[in-house]
Amino acid sequence: MPKANELKKGMVVEINDQPYVVKTVDCKSPSSRGAATLYKVRFNNVKTGQKLDESFKGDDFLKELDCQRVPVQFSYMDGENYVFMNLQDFSQYTLSPEDLEGQTGYLYEALEGIEALVLDEQVIAIELPIAVALEIVETAPGMKSASATSRTKPATLSTGLEIQIPEYIEPGETVKVNSETGKYMSRA
Repeated sequence: MPKANELKKGMVVEINDQPYVVKTVDCKSPSSRGAATLYKVRFNNVKTGQKLDESFKGDDFLKELDCQRVPVQFSYMDGENYVFMNLQDFSQYTLSPEDLEGQTGYLYEALEGIEALVLDEQVIAIELPIAVALEIVETAPGMKSASATSRTKPATLSTGLEIQIPEYIEPGETVKVNSETGKYMSRA
């Protein structure tokens, strides 16, 4: 049983006898002394897709559901839907953009290292690898005199995702992006 402060995006928990997948976790630290840190969590009901927002204290317990984790690879787009292939038995799973809320900007063909969470023979969510390597397609030219300080500029990546990168990086370079925070990590 995980505590509220151990919740991560993609975990599946049971609330009111219904399976919910964690979509976002927001930590709020109160300013008064002795007050407990609050975790505001957005869940999606696995069966109905209905959203649920709850707040928990850090030491509140939740019941985690036993989901099967299956390695998958992103294969292709089928209209607006995303098709993933199971790397064990080569079966295919189709997920809508709503199912992949906030994760579509990291997906490209043949991306591996993805795990699908399967509950009752149905994929309910995917977990991306922490670092995803993406090519920069549009940004201001790199500055030769730019130092390695924390000054950044906007960049558009090959999947359409926009992030902030250091000034010295050129268009066409490949960078690693943290799929949980959406921030630049390093050159690939």
